[in-house]
Amino acid sequence: MCADVILLTGSPGSGKTTTARSLAAGYPLSAHLHTDDFWHVIVSGGIAPYLPEADAQNEMVMAAIQRTAWTYAVGGFTTVVDGIIGPWMLPHFQLGDAYEESVRPRLHYVVLRPSREEALRRAQARTAPDALVDEGQVTGLWDQFADLGALERHVINTTTQQSDETLAAVQHAVASEQFLLTHS
Repeated sequence: MCADVILLTGSPGSGKTTTARSLAAGYPLSAHLHTDDFWHVIVSGGIAPYLPEADAQNEMVMAAIQRTAWTYAVGGFTTVVDGIIGPWMLPHFQLGDAYEESVRPRLHYVVLRPSREEALRRAQARTAPDALVDEGQVTGLWDQFADLGALERHVINTTTQQSDETLAAVQHAVASEQFLLTHS
């Protein structure tokens, strides 16, 4: 039986990685795919993913993430994918690559969205050497999640939430099946 794939996304500072680790740990069989790791395996010739000239590279990396997520899910592992996965990247996951409809995982799309100010505050409080803390980049990415149109129902406002509250909200969202996407 194929397990679910949960796409946990939002801007930098939204709580994706903290929540994803805890969410995945709550399943008996699970995998946590941190999308940043897929960009970090490019050791030469990589283009910063937020630059416009990185489009082809980003498409390739997203295809690798989708295939990895599907492989774990088909193997029975609930797979939590955490990273910046905007609506523009969803076709990679909805098409399901070479998998037949009967073995495609159910796909949950959960967008964590604190206020723009809170996202920037959280992002700039990070101390990791490769942390994205530049105000223009952080707010630019936040802006891309500001109005999701028909996908707005997939948003959880995390502005005032502590990490345990965000985890509970995401667990509820997944359990309710209200954040499921349909395959195209």
